[in-house]
Amino acid sequence: MQQYAPVPTALDALPALPQEFTGRADDLAFILGVLDPERLGDGPAVAVLSGWGGVGKTTLAYAAGHAAQQRGWFTGVLLVDLRGYDLHPAQAEDALEALLRSLGVRPEHLPPPGAGREVLYRSQLNAREAAGERLLVVADNASALAQVQPLLPPGHHGMIVTSRDALAGLGRMRTVNRLQPEDAVALLKAALKKNDPDDVRVEENPGAAERVVLACGCLPLALQITSALLAQDPGQPLSERAEALSQSEGVLDGLSDGHRSLRAMFDQSLERLSPQEQDLFRLLSLNPGPDIATPAAAVLADQPQPAAERLLRQLATSHLIERNPAVRGRWQMHDLLRAYASERAEAVKGRGRDSRRRYDQARTRLIAYYTEHAEAADTHFHPPGSVVSSRFGDREQALRWFDAERENLIATTHTTPQAGLDLGFALGRYLAWRRRLQDLLVIRSLALDACRTLNDNRNEASAWNNLGNALRELRRFDDALYAHETARTLFQQTGDTHGAATAWNNLGGALKELRRFHDAVNAHETARTLFQQTGDTHGAATAWNNLGGALKKLRRYDEALHAHETARTLFQQTGDTHGAATAWNNLGLTLQELRRYDEALHAHQTDLNHCQQTGDTHGAATAWNNLGTAYRGLSRFKEAVAAGQQAVAMLVEAEDWFRAGEGWGELATTLAATGADPGPVRDAWSKSAAAYARVGADEEAAASRAHTDSTNIPEEQLPVAACSTSEESSGGAETGAGA
Repeated sequence: MQQYAPVPTALDALPALPQEFTGRADDLAFILGVLDPERLGDGPAVAVLSGWGGVGKTTLAYAAGHAAQQRGWFTGVLLVDLRGYDLHPAQAEDALEALLRSLGVRPEHLPPPGAGREVLYRSQLNAREAAGERLLVVADNASALAQVQPLLPPGHHGMIVTSRDALAGLGRMRTVNRLQPEDAVALLKAALKKNDPDDVRVEENPGAAERVVLACGCLPLALQITSALLAQDPGQPLSERAEALSQSEGVLDGLSDGHRSLRAMFDQSLERLSPQEQDLFRLLSLNPGPDIATPAAAVLADQPQPAAERLLRQLATSHLIERNPAVRGRWQMHDLLRAYASERAEAVKGRGRDSRRRYDQARTRLIAYYTEHAEAADTHFHPPGSVVSSRFGDREQALRWFDAERENLIATTHTTPQAGLDLGFALGRYLAWRRRLQDLLVIRSLALDACRTLNDNRNEASAWNNLGNALRELRRFDDALYAHETARTLFQQTGDTHGAATAWNNLGGALKELRRFHDAVNAHETARTLFQQTGDTHGAATAWNNLGGALKKLRRYDEALHAHETARTLFQQTGDTHGAATAWNNLGLTLQELRRYDEALHAHQTDLNHCQQTGDTHGAATAWNNLGTAYRGLSRFKEAVAAGQQAVAMLVEAEDWFRAGEGWGELATTLAATGADPGPVRDAWSKSAAAYARVGADEEAAASRAHTDSTNIPEEQLPVAACSTSEESSGGAETGAGA
């Protein structure tokens, strides 16, 4: 086979940096820290820069070489391009020949290929060191250890190696990542001005410039190609270029300028992989979410997990995927590489029916994996006495799995109607627990759409019921009322008494929020009766608890107290600690209305203990808020303020802005009761108004603003503040085969 020797360079031939080079301060600091003569050990200083093609490793190596020379650390630079990803990569003996020529060895004095060249290379460098010289060797574009190891300099010389693979064992390793967005914008701006100093497109539309660089993945090569294309068309607005690049179809077509191509660079990296590695790389594009766990990747590849993990590690070593830096055992892919993987997968599928069937089977396996695990995890959120899957050891383990896979699961609901139905039911309790309410609304809507698409009349009533719960959580009470009324009617038509009981219970919750309290009482009493008829003690407990809340709104406090005490007892009998917590909370609120503050304080403290025991942080925030009002009723203002501050901090962290508005209002009322300066009181009311405004609660926000703006107006002349103790309903009961 014909070999192509690298072009030799002189000791002072380090290329000048492009004027658009920017950022990389941390990377430069790392490399210079390795090359610093003050930090040398016994051997040479070697920095290995790895990263995927086009990320800017070569330019970074040049920048580090220039910076080191400016510090006087090196008397010269030896530069060799190993062309590791070309069709014919440079061999070590070819690289040694180029380096020896750069050192001034005449061609007739070069030993033949073999060990003699490495010996001469080392002796030349030893002689230079003895003469007081220190050289930097830059070995660019290496693809294998065998290319580089013979080039390692002896003594105290330095070396920088660049590679798309992680070449462990050569020296200090550094993964070079994409630019930060602000540095990418600076690169785009400099590149455009290099062509035309009067090009002000970045300055005129910085938002479009940011969209351009994000579509380029903040990848220097992609940015350079894009700037070249923009320079060829000076009239093209950046917004138009950003729109073209944001199209998932053909995004790589927009990253080729006729001379440089991101696709061609990716092709080089992919072609070096084994057939199995290439296959897995293509299959990973089928994962609908942003990252994938090793077990899911094994399902995609139809491989045992250890074998799949080996393939994943090799893909990561080649920088075609990345390890998730936050979670061990998870892998992610840059958007541009994902587009490339999808493109290659489509190309393979186009080869014929068998290829298409294989990819369809892989996709089906992955959807089944996510669905089966989600349904198993969901069983740990079912009421006490339900059958619990052994796939997860306990609810905490199930919760961790849900947290890790949430984005994948939600993305999977969009893939097929059946996935939308199954996961639409399986994810509900988890998303409600985590207060991911917009996600909850999306998956509930998809489940209902899927029922209609699949003509699944059996689950349609449940889908309406569960959608109503999501709408009620988002304070869309009229829509929630319609959903629950529809569910009730459908359950009644099919003779499903238990389903009808659940719909009545949830319907009562919507009616209460619409201030139709008498109708709410009737709905909860109907639900209670139906639950009792079906022998569902737990369902009856939720109905009793919610009935108490409606009775309290009618100021029927003694009846409300009885209802909540009954609910508490039934929850305790069924072993539902979370349900008991809600009953204790609502019991405490009723006791506050009766001005029995000592008993209310005990109830809210018990609620808090239960919430902490079950890991219910949102319920704990509610408990803290209500503890604050109970303390205030007892004139224990210091403790009331501390409890209120804890509540609003937790509610803000949970992004429950309506409850946070309530909490800030309660805190403002407590601060005013202490005789505090008007400033902190106004500030709390202002935060209350802002929190309400974030969720469009205009009436409540206006009431809080009135308190913010008015410090001298008598309290009785102000609008009623939209703050209240936080009630917890247990009526958001789920129905459905998978829910």
